[in-house]
Amino acid sequence: MMNFLNTLNGWVWGPPLLILLVGTGIYLTIRLGLLQVIKLPLALRYLFVKDEDDDSGEGDVSSFAALCTALSATIGTGNIVGVATAIKTGGPGALFWMWVAAFFGMATKYAEGLLAVKYRVVDENGQMSGGPMYYIEKGLGNKWLAKLFALFGIFVACFGIGTFAQVQAISTAAKDSLHVPIWITAIILTLLVAMVTLGGIKTISKASELIVPFMAIFYIVGGVIILIFNASAIPEAVVLIIKSAFTTTAAVGGFLGSTVMMAIKNGIARGVFSNESGLGSAPIAAAAAKTKSCVRQGLISMTGTFIDTIIVCTMTGLVLVVTGAWSSELEGAAMTNQAFRVGLPIAGIGQYIVTIGLIFFAFTTILGWNYYGERCVEYLFGVKGIKPYRLIYIVLVGIGAFLKLDMIWTLADIVNGLMAIPNLIGLIGLSGVVINETKMYFALLKKRELKAVDYAK
Repeated sequence: MMNFLNTLNGWVWGPPLLILLVGTGIYLTIRLGLLQVIKLPLALRYLFVKDEDDDSGEGDVSSFAALCTALSATIGTGNIVGVATAIKTGGPGALFWMWVAAFFGMATKYAEGLLAVKYRVVDENGQMSGGPMYYIEKGLGNKWLAKLFALFGIFVACFGIGTFAQVQAISTAAKDSLHVPIWITAIILTLLVAMVTLGGIKTISKASELIVPFMAIFYIVGGVIILIFNASAIPEAVVLIIKSAFTTTAAVGGFLGSTVMMAIKNGIARGVFSNESGLGSAPIAAAAAKTKSCVRQGLISMTGTFIDTIIVCTMTGLVLVVTGAWSSELEGAAMTNQAFRVGLPIAGIGQYIVTIGLIFFAFTTILGWNYYGERCVEYLFGVKGIKPYRLIYIVLVGIGAFLKLDMIWTLADIVNGLMAIPNLIGLIGLSGVVINETKMYFALLKKRELKAVDYAK
């Protein structure tokens, strides 16, 4: 089974998909005039400054809540386990390729958020539905490709990022650090997920708004303290990361060495697993935002990739390199645990930061992906399919704790890649719409600013 999955994974994540994934980001970056750099300060300001026009906008939750829902699905095991797995297989250079994928992925995420709001609809329950399946169907006029995306979206939710990888990470962390038996973790987790997910998007977004900011700050502060203590080793670590991105990494300690292609493949694949740019998941949450402007929501969505990869994944990667944990025989969460344990040895604080962070990260990812899968089910089968889907999802959460790590990550990579393909085709096909909406929004914004200046005079 593993031989078959590895062969399939190698085919799905071959050069064509890597070129399509990064190429879409490069294409959008050029056409948008480096929007992810020039407009990033404005995007970050939109996170915390409320727009009065948005109060009367259509939608189910606030733009911030929609972002937190998206971040709840993106800031997860990819930031702790995924970074460690990428560096273990591809060497420190994999982190550099995660940066590259994230930089261009910010333009991709912007386009996804914009199109999600522009083409969203109201379902039979009165809730907003949107995402790639809607902008592919309504924008491109290609219904079969939209259905293909929705089908792969359900697979990712049930067998990829949504359940197995997260549940396995939580149960392993609880067992290794807190000595809680796996079966007990599986029961508690299943009950908690059931309590939240059965309440729908409003309950999920409320939980995400509460947990996401807390867990991100908690984990980041721990990582920053380690980097401050090891500040002198950071320049050398950065040099190693950049050098390893373009040259073969020699075997060190428990590390078996890697080629440049391994670094590129693992960096981009784990980067997509972490920030989900190009995957098409985040726009499903963005579509629920209360907003009148699709461009404004696109900018807010774009910050998700910046926060997830440029900040959180970078911090994890640097901690792994400066502490030397990357060359140990450990893998996944155990490697990150070791890095934080070495970096913050006082009373085992570092170990608990990773364990608690991982549990919260993974739990909110399960919640976010439950919603993504639900919207895909609603698109294919109507609202009548939502309740059966939720029950199946809850059962799969309980099963995930007992599966093997290597199979989980390989399966997740395969379905991620398959989900990304129709979405990327949609983004390229609708790039003209993205450019036009962007130009109109900033032209209008400029007029408003000029009027405000004239009024002040």
